[in-house]
Amino acid sequence: MEIEIAKRLTILGHPQRLALFRLLMRRYPDRLPAGEIAEVLGLKPSTLSSYLAALSKAGLIKQTRSGTSLLYSVETDVVRETFDFLLLDCGRGRPDVLSAPNAADDPAPMASRKYNVLFICTGNSARSIFAETLLRDTAGGRFNAFSAGSKPFSELNPIAVDVLKTKGHDVSRLRSKNVSEFFGPDAPHLDFVFTVCNQAANEDCPAWDGQPISGHWGMPDPVKAEGTAAQKSLAFQQAYGALKNRIQAFTALQLNTLDRSALQTAVDDIGRQ
Repeated sequence: MEIEIAKRLTILGHPQRLALFRLLMRRYPDRLPAGEIAEVLGLKPSTLSSYLAALSKAGLIKQTRSGTSLLYSVETDVVRETFDFLLLDCGRGRPDVLSAPNAADDPAPMASRKYNVLFICTGNSARSIFAETLLRDTAGGRFNAFSAGSKPFSELNPIAVDVLKTKGHDVSRLRSKNVSEFFGPDAPHLDFVFTVCNQAANEDCPAWDGQPISGHWGMPDPVKAEGTAAQKSLAFQQAYGALKNRIQAFTALQLNTLDRSALQTAVDDIGRQ
């Protein structure tokens, strides 16, 4: 076991291989094609191929085939085994020594209270404001809903606003915000953080204080839809409908009965819908 762990740590000791691994962790449960990985990390195909081979050989990532494409994702059992060794074996599981105790092993369910949820996309003009509004209007008594963008636009997308209005939502509280508003001592303590676009999930943001449950609920950007006005409108309607389904599944979870591991699994399963 120790020899295998040492090999994995050696592989992750290379900065670019570590960046690749972190990208796949952020995008989990997605499976990414090599072309997208290369574009995000700015790697040549030959360089990326060697990094993927090394991580695969160490068991940290796995490769699956979808049609003619090869897709890559983290091998969660091996990753968990590696982290457990570091935290429990090397660190003897001492929270007074370790700065980040293994929260995934916490058997206690979340306390019954009002939870803070942040939805992130790049522009904070459509998908994330859909999610914020849907959660606030469907379960505002249980959740405080927020949204932000990694590179927010100055204004909300007018088609997105029209969709919300036609669905009967109040849009007066909505504004485009930078994700930086949710870092620092004055920011709300976050219980859940969801990325709803791949580009935001690809970006290497600072770690969140308090280790909130995180999930990736990526979907196509309706703002980039092409075609007639009706086709563009349909793209926004589809994004709204997909997020509505995920929000309904999320609010149906009995949070005060699930431990952190079970809750993370449930959030990931919703992201696969």
